[in-house]
Amino acid sequence: MGSENGRNVTIAMIARLAGVSVPTVSRVINGRSDVAPQTRERVEELLTRHGYRPRSAARRTQSALIDLVFNDLDSPWAVEIIRGVEDVAQASGAGTVVSAIHRRTSSAKQWLDNMRTRSTEGVIFVTSMVEPPLQAELRRLRLPVVIVDPAGVAPQEAPTIGATNWAGSLRATQYLLGLGHRRIGFIAGPPQLMCSRARMDGYRAALDAAGLAVDDRLVRPGNFYHESGYTAGMHLLGLPEPPTAIFASSDQMALGVYEAVRKRGLRVPDDVSVVGFDDLPEVRWCSPPLTTIRQPLAEMGMLAARTVLRLARGETIESPRVELATDLVVRDSAAAPGSR
Repeated sequence: MGSENGRNVTIAMIARLAGVSVPTVSRVINGRSDVAPQTRERVEELLTRHGYRPRSAARRTQSALIDLVFNDLDSPWAVEIIRGVEDVAQASGAGTVVSAIHRRTSSAKQWLDNMRTRSTEGVIFVTSMVEPPLQAELRRLRLPVVIVDPAGVAPQEAPTIGATNWAGSLRATQYLLGLGHRRIGFIAGPPQLMCSRARMDGYRAALDAAGLAVDDRLVRPGNFYHESGYTAGMHLLGLPEPPTAIFASSDQMALGVYEAVRKRGLRVPDDVSVVGFDDLPEVRWCSPPLTTIRQPLAEMGMLAARTVLRLARGETIESPRVELATDLVVRDSAAAPGSR
């Protein structure tokens, strides 16, 4: 090890030598009971042999932590996921560290440096692309990783948690078709996200099942935020043959469409129906209350936290990919198409 006094001995080094995870070594150091006797004995022997010394007395009494990592934190749906993770963490006696890495290499490196100083049980990434260098380092640290709504293909060993995005989008489009709409605009999410692609596919599948061709003029790009919904809504409502309904693949974009409808001198749902996706808390209070697909965001956070804690305890996960059900929530923003 090159360190008789333990100054350069890290928990990660002990974990690698013992063939266990970093959280397991941390639990031994903190005197927690949820470690198998043989594992505890092996880890304690290595700690003694290599002269490991904690950085401070505070570290020895530090509670378990879950690292929760977002690309950005400027969305209400992030709060819902945090709420779910917090509920499980508190019930388990663990804390939560929330970070945003903004898709920048420097931010990811800074987060990784900070994370190494904590007694982290595991990491939950939300709508994040876990780049190969980051994957390799987390693997080296033997830290459990769970991904919520992965961007692109998730690391093979990482469980993923999502919602039935395709089925939810199919249901929303079918609902509008059932009201009599045939020109249904669609505002997509970021194309790099798997959930965005699934929602687009659900919209297309519903039209196809109804014998309707997809009109590419009625499909507009978005990024899940208000401004993109407003921009797309203004474009769609300015077409020579505008849609009678608009399905926005996030609630925030649907609220942006509300503003576009107002700017065009129109009304929801008298002139144009609007449906969203997420069921954020505020959409039941807008005027009119928004019909939307409920995505169980808090429940997704809860399941992610339970999964990462189970992995930290060395338990086996039954399924590497879990999708929670979405539901149509009917309110007042969609109606049969009227005269324009």
